[in-house]
Amino acid sequence: MNFKDINIGLMVSKRVLECDVDITQLCKFFKCSSEDILAMYNSKSLDSEILLKWSKILEYDFFRFYSQNLILYSPASADNKKNKENSKMHHFRKNIYTREVIDFMLEMVEKREKTKKQIIEEYNIPKTTLYKWIEKNRK
Repeated sequence: MNFKDINIGLMVSKRVLECDVDITQLCKFFKCSSEDILAMYNSKSLDSEILLKWSKILEYDFFRFYSQNLILYSPASADNKKNKENSKMHHFRKNIYTREVIDFMLEMVEKREKTKKQIIEEYNIPKTTLYKWIEKNRK
């Protein structure tokens, strides 16, 4: 999965096929026509409320694709500590890596698409973290 270029409609349609959900059931759930469902499949992005509904009916966290994008491609903020102190918003830890992200990194190393150094620099992964993943993966 390419976390940089997300096509959420395609991901939803793949999951619908996996779950073998009938389009009439989806139409009832979303209170829309089959054409509307097909339009969602062809959409690169979806409204967050609609995506939440898809996540519920298909029992799959589609928001995770966007979280992984943030983990992999957003730069660390220099003012992060100041922002946290003054903000009323909940703060999530950015450096929690999912199995998918770890596999994605390890696959690039194994296939020699990127060097360890490139991964460390481009994705801001600590060197020790990457080497621990590689060591655990060998077992």
